Amino acid sequence: MPSRASNSPITQFQNCRILYKHKIIREDLWVRDGKILNPESLFFVEKGYADYKLDCNNCIISPGFIDAQINGAFGVDFSSDPDSLAEGLQRVSKKLLAHGVTSYCPTIITSSPETYRQILPQIRRTNGSHNGAGILGIHVEGPFISKDKPGAHPVDLIHDCSQPSGFQQFLEVYHSLDNVAILTLAPESCQSSDVVTRLTREGIVVSLGHSVANLPQAEDAVRNGASFITHLFNAMLPFHHRDPGIVGLLTSDQIPPGQTVFYGMIADGIHTNPAALRIAYRAHPKGIVLVTDAIAATGLPSGIHQLGSVTVQVDDDRAYVAGTQTLSGSIATMDSCVRHFKQATGCSTVQALEAASLHPAQLLKIDHIKGTLDYGTEADLVFLDDDLNVKRTYIGGKMVWESASIPTEQLTSRPYL
Repeated sequence: MPSRASNSPITQFQNCRILYKHKIIREDLWVRDGKILNPESLFFVEKGYADYKLDCNNCIISPGFIDAQINGAFGVDFSSDPDSLAEGLQRVSKKLLAHGVTSYCPTIITSSPETYRQILPQIRRTNGSHNGAGILGIHVEGPFISKDKPGAHPVDLIHDCSQPSGFQQFLEVYHSLDNVAILTLAPESCQSSDVVTRLTREGIVVSLGHSVANLPQAEDAVRNGASFITHLFNAMLPFHHRDPGIVGLLTSDQIPPGQTVFYGMIADGIHTNPAALRIAYRAHPKGIVLVTDAIAATGLPSGIHQLGSVTVQVDDDRAYVAGTQTLSGSIATMDSCVRHFKQATGCSTVQALEAASLHPAQLLKIDHIKGTLDYGTEADLVFLDDDLNVKRTYIGGKMVWESASIPTEQLTSRPYL
């Protein structure tokens, strides 16, 4: 009789609907050693069984959400106060679990070289656990962006890397790119053939944003490896029928075969009109990546807050650079963005959930381990009701957060061998 591949306990999630291969199906989910099991192999090869059965109360089970752009939250700003950054990361990582986020990319806005030298080495890739969501690497947004489209970024710290020393300037400013997963730049301010190619070769996702680039400049950056657009429509030239700019990448016929251009959308109902959200999604549904672009004020009352060196005024559900009408990130959470995206576009539940899980995993080239419920992937799970409210969050098959509105976890151990 074949022996089990592992002596670790197996949990069978029952009475659930799982997001599997672009469909929501009524099926059990099997987990061992933090990974999703193929039940056929378990039954017919190992002759195995479940050690525990869990009643999921008819919840939808989705892969954990991945936030590729978050500046901070819950009183923590990743771009300031390096001395308290470690504690701040722990706080945010823990609180994100309540919103279904199991991994994320802390985002650092345009800062001084001294600030980068202090902050970037502290933000290391970590696995998620009961202590909080995992960190997939840093998203550095700037300082190689356009002074004409700074958004909330401090203009005096923006750099121009159009001179021959382009890539060397990056190393001088950031000091090290070891912990960087995504880098936002304006393609017109950089030597795409050198800088974008070099960054891509280092395994860094190059994102186009805070830019006045025309469509040919954006297409050239994509040919050299750029694969993401930072918060589409925001901090870039508006769409024009004779030159659609970076927005035109969504329907460009110059994208290399086999390459997908992904684009971030802040689906908070404020940064992008629902009609524009529908236009982008219907033009390129497989590329949308929901991001929060959240700032320290997320989860806090209205008032004055910080975003790096920028002072932010929050009134109700909007955050502005103090004294202006310039939006400065959002105070949205990922689960609220998923719900708004579904409502605004009329997309299916599957499409809404994949925009926050599968697509960011594909962008970061980690969809073989995260972003799906395929066999062998990590069991980072979100339990949701039919209105897409988060009920439970699991990392590695272990519950790390639970809503008080549902019954306590019901585990049945193994009397059914």
